[in-house]
Amino acid sequence: MSNSLSSTNVQQGVQNLLDMRDEDILDDVYRTHFHCLEKCDVTSLHTVASTVIKCSIEITDKVISKMGGQHGEQRLREETSIASQQLTAKLKRIAYLMLCTPRGEQHARRTTMLILEQLRHYSWDAKALIVQAAFAVEYGKFVYLCPAVTATEWNVVERSLADLNGVVVVQQNTQQHLSYFSSVVKKVMQVIECITEWKRLISSRHDIKDVPALAETLHQIPVVVYWAIFTFVTCTGQIDEFTEYKVQRHELPKTFENKLDSILRNFKDNLELCSREIGRIDDYTRRRSIVLTGKDIVKVLKALIISSENRESRQNIYNGFTGEQVKIEEFKKKHVLLFISGLENIDEETQLLKSISEKLKEKPREVEGYRKEDFKILWIPIVDEWNEKHRKELETNLQRTKIGWYVVKDFSFETGIKLIKEVFNYREKPIIPLISPEGKVENSDTRQIMSMWGIDGFPFRTSDHTRLTQQWNWFWSEITKRNTRIGNLIEEDCYLFIYGGSDPIWIQEFTTAIETLKRQVETINLPVDITIESYQLGKEEPKNVPHFWIAIDSLLTSRKLQMKGGEGVKADFATSEIRRLLSLKQDPKGWVILSKGYNVKLLGHGEAMLETVRDFALKWHGKLHEDVSFDVAFKEYYESIKDKHSSKRCEESVITYGYPTDIVDRKSCPNNDCRRAMEVTSVNYRCCHGHEQ
Repeated sequence: MSNSLSSTNVQQGVQNLLDMRDEDILDDVYRTHFHCLEKCDVTSLHTVASTVIKCSIEITDKVISKMGGQHGEQRLREETSIASQQLTAKLKRIAYLMLCTPRGEQHARRTTMLILEQLRHYSWDAKALIVQAAFAVEYGKFVYLCPAVTATEWNVVERSLADLNGVVVVQQNTQQHLSYFSSVVKKVMQVIECITEWKRLISSRHDIKDVPALAETLHQIPVVVYWAIFTFVTCTGQIDEFTEYKVQRHELPKTFENKLDSILRNFKDNLELCSREIGRIDDYTRRRSIVLTGKDIVKVLKALIISSENRESRQNIYNGFTGEQVKIEEFKKKHVLLFISGLENIDEETQLLKSISEKLKEKPREVEGYRKEDFKILWIPIVDEWNEKHRKELETNLQRTKIGWYVVKDFSFETGIKLIKEVFNYREKPIIPLISPEGKVENSDTRQIMSMWGIDGFPFRTSDHTRLTQQWNWFWSEITKRNTRIGNLIEEDCYLFIYGGSDPIWIQEFTTAIETLKRQVETINLPVDITIESYQLGKEEPKNVPHFWIAIDSLLTSRKLQMKGGEGVKADFATSEIRRLLSLKQDPKGWVILSKGYNVKLLGHGEAMLETVRDFALKWHGKLHEDVSFDVAFKEYYESIKDKHSSKRCEESVITYGYPTDIVDRKSCPNNDCRRAMEVTSVNYRCCHGHEQ
């Protein structure tokens, strides 16, 4: 009766222990853990112990399936010694401690806590693997010294060794118990494998902040190690339950395996989550390196667009004009203008790109080795989540604008979006970076150069914006000296008419015409927004006029001196434009410069410019539409009428007095309709007002 009651109490006690909360176990276990001061070769230790246990399990399973039968000889492969004498002694002490632990959950718990205390200076994985090795010592001896397990006959030495270790014949009626024991050992070995996997992940040098699931495992691992050690302690005590000398048998509770299943399930889930998170980080790092180091445009686009999980996403690239799917290899050896945006408030950018796309197809042109036909535009629209509304909105955009470029549909690759935001600094505002065939970013955002210079900004590099801006620096530097207001007008990026001349009647007529034009662009229903401003040179301060022209004249002379002196200054764009402006100054009526911001669009003669401004409402405002800007339409009309106003007489150049005559080299006539070589006869200093028609 008492034996039965005792067995019931033990069973109930183990059940209560198995139901302990993880928080309680965590508190107890953490009190035994200190800094990891002691080291051991956990990899080799795990290899040896696992080999012993796994081979022992295989032999045990054979015994279970064929109890008492004869089996072939099973021997362990000899392993190299992997532990120091100190660790070997520790293993033997722990094995002895586990073997001598009385039956019952409280005793097993006490031994577990004592072992944790002894291993307090080891890492969490080392604690579990050392105890695993200690268990392997006893389990291996039991399996390989028991004749019923090894299926061999004892010789005198083996029998004596078995007697010394307390190993006797396994009883025939222990098959069910041995089967459950083997199942528990297999489970705890799975726990050990999870612990070693955790160690690999935690040693991967990833920041815990970037891998939230890894931070969670730091709270789990003490509890997991506790239950692994507790299981080894309990199983070690069960080994001699299989001998014939036992009168009362203390079997493992049936809920023990369920507890290990629960631990495995939760810990494995977190480890799998860790692996996915680390995998995403490694994938992001790899892709980021490809984008930043850029060796091939196709590789860069693949890194940005194509998910590792969904290779079919490469089929989401479409030709926006034909609607056909294309392969990403379509962009091989091409310069790519990468249009990155949402689906809303992008009309300005789409019209700008549509205009650029059409201009790229006109008159094949090469600038410093860049050919128009080698440029392609790829649109990557980004939304929070693609739904039917967004898909319809995208199709509407494609049909309405009839874009002639490529588009990535249903782009939802999270890693790619994160890369775009980091590498290209995308913040939901449209950007158009330029990427070379080698995958290098040549301009982080070409919108500014495109909107300011149009196709003249080709090939749209950052250096091109600098080059184009500096071409007219000489002009803006001089004109802004005369009036600070003009600097503000330039910064507003509006259409600016700068004009002057010696004919007061023409000046008055042009001023009136410009004011009328300003009112017309406000009242006429135009397809594009236009802002017109004007500035008359010398209106506020007449003496600014001669000062300005003397400065421009001196600038040209200075450049000639530099060329003559061999200082490396060549007849570049700026020199040519200085000559054109000085030639324009000789118009008896007046001169006009049309710019948009710092971008000078047109230098024009007085009468033709006046007629172009006057005829806006009646004759050419209808040419304005989304693809033709104000300056383009203005220039086209001006070119069509200028011949009837132009003088057939070529201009003369006037060189400021005081410079030697040998600086006057041969040059072409600055009149674009002539361009013949001009004869150098002398250096004249003559007022241009006296010229006759």
